[in-house]
Amino acid sequence: MPDGSAPALTATGVSAIADIARADWDRLVHSPRQANGPRQVNGPRQDSGPQQAFHPFAAYDFLDALERSGSVCAETGWQPHHLTLYRDEALVGIMPLYLKGHSQGEYVFDHAWAEAYQRAGGRYYPKLLGAVPFTPATGPRLFAPSAEDRLQLANAARQMADQLGVSSLHVNFPDIEDCQTLEEVGYLIRTGQQFHFEDQDFGDWAGFLAALSSRKRKALRKERDAIAQSDLTIEWITGGDITEAVLDAFWVFYQDTGARKWGTPYLTRQFFSMITETMADHILFIMAKRDGRYVAGAMNMIGGETLYGRYWGCTEHVPFLHFELCYYQAIDYALAHGIRRVEAGAQGEHKIARGYTPAQTYSAHWISNDGFRDAVAHYLTAEREEVADAMAFLSDYAPFKSP
Repeated sequence: MPDGSAPALTATGVSAIADIARADWDRLVHSPRQANGPRQVNGPRQDSGPQQAFHPFAAYDFLDALERSGSVCAETGWQPHHLTLYRDEALVGIMPLYLKGHSQGEYVFDHAWAEAYQRAGGRYYPKLLGAVPFTPATGPRLFAPSAEDRLQLANAARQMADQLGVSSLHVNFPDIEDCQTLEEVGYLIRTGQQFHFEDQDFGDWAGFLAALSSRKRKALRKERDAIAQSDLTIEWITGGDITEAVLDAFWVFYQDTGARKWGTPYLTRQFFSMITETMADHILFIMAKRDGRYVAGAMNMIGGETLYGRYWGCTEHVPFLHFELCYYQAIDYALAHGIRRVEAGAQGEHKIARGYTPAQTYSAHWISNDGFRDAVAHYLTAEREEVADAMAFLSDYAPFKSP
């Protein structure tokens, strides 16, 4: 190479996580990240810093299990097309991407965009998606320790979309740092909201209750007392205690909920066995049992700073049991294990009364057609204002005592 010339960058797509060496994946995904510095993302200026917390949905074993189990593949409308970035022969960046044949399992809804695009004579699907399949959890999407390489990944993904001839590229639930990077290179930013529990140094459940207004505290006690006085027992099951019998019971719950919500469950039974083999210490089942038989359960993933509620189901209706397993027990576990945040999934204003407060989420979008991109940009400007107004309104209903 001549003196003074920059090392060559090469972006390529791979069809499976298994095509990337695990050592390279772990090096790029779990290393501290160089800060972007202050940037603005359609709102208050924010400073980005190094990210070292473990994100279970970015783990090699999690994404690989989705593919090897047949949950994520071309036949289910999730064809892996992961972006890899090389500087000379060294892998310096990864961005998991999927060619999507539909908009299911994303939790950032673009069905109206697809309908409008197709009414105008375009072909919306397939599209390119950067996200964790079936998982509305905020986290990194551009895996490179260097801020400059993350910029290169964001640009390369857009170029890949153009080369593939797809209508659009969408990056769902990026963290604030990656959202800033994506906006810097021209992606349109969309905002949304979820409801998260944030530990305000409560110490334990009693400390949490003490921080609530008296009316909310009374309501929570009533709901929890109903379960405590029933004939149900609650179990926390993690690590080596997760057996195939536990998975079999939970699979029944998951199938029932999946059939009612989506028509067909997204995940295969094999997926649950696979991640239990490799990630058991990062999985928490909260299960309800009566007379030696499980009747309901919730599955959570344990991150470095966050407990992520993912799936819930039951075989019989018990008043308040959903709130107990998915919200209250999750708070109990987080407080007991020094976990600062609980993300209990998408949507759900009813979570406010149960200690969860509004939290802003992001997505980033690249539209290939100039006219349609302008229309979407106009729409998103109005939508961001609506989201901000809704969050401000809902924050007034937070269950905590006034300062």
